[in-house]
Amino acid sequence: MEVFVVNAFCYQDKGGNAAGVVLSSHGLKSKDKMKIAKELSFSETVFVSESKVADYKLEYFTPKDEVDLCGHATIATFSLLNSKGLQKGIYTIETKSGMLEIEIGKDGRVFMQQCCPAFFEKYSVEEFKDCLPIEYYNSKFPIQAVSTGLKDILFPVDTIEHLREMKPDFSVMARLNEKQGVVGIHAFALTEGKESIAECRNFAPLYDIDEESATGTSNCALACYLSKYYKKNIEYKFLQGVSMNQPSDIMVKLDYDEDKIHKVFVGGVGIIKEKRIMDF
Repeated sequence: MEVFVVNAFCYQDKGGNAAGVVLSSHGLKSKDKMKIAKELSFSETVFVSESKVADYKLEYFTPKDEVDLCGHATIATFSLLNSKGLQKGIYTIETKSGMLEIEIGKDGRVFMQQCCPAFFEKYSVEEFKDCLPIEYYNSKFPIQAVSTGLKDILFPVDTIEHLREMKPDFSVMARLNEKQGVVGIHAFALTEGKESIAECRNFAPLYDIDEESATGTSNCALACYLSKYYKKNIEYKFLQGVSMNQPSDIMVKLDYDEDKIHKVFVGGVGIIKEKRIMDF
């Protein structure tokens, strides 16, 4: 079986977040996909097959479980397809989060539609005292669960320095996230006057991903959150993965219908790193 390794959301042709991409997954059962994802050990591996309702069907697996959606694995998939001759334009994908739109731009940047934002519970900072340094909390903003496909808790941090210093207790965080019914915690600090509006770190130990260098869905949720609580922009640029020496560039575009967010897109550049042949 051919498995491609593609880094998505690369920053200046470096960094990004690696995903496994299997383009011909027809006939594989869920247990087979789970086995392949576990062996590859990337945060997500995506399996592409034919769809009766869209151009492609995409299924996403972590080393531990299947998830409904993954931004960076989708960007990786269409960057790979584009390199194999798929023309620039608009396509549709079938996922467990619903039918979504993909655009391959003229510059090769792939944009992926997300679900419209859903805002959930707000949390007291004290709930995180055993897994995060709560003295770093930026109290100007709420701690809140938001989803554009996957439910994450957005945790505002007061400075970039404190964001990079954070050393979470992942075992405690995993138990807390399971109780909260979320995928993980997306911590961020604003970067006024710089190229990006915020720098981010994403933690999902419940899914065996202590930290991830680029997360499309989480940053879409963050863009919608910032639109509500900070600045209403049509484009947001985020820097992630610096603490992992894997800097990643994530762009989010919001379309508004009057004051309401009508469409959400996350975009980035993918670079094919290698092709592996797996015995299966």
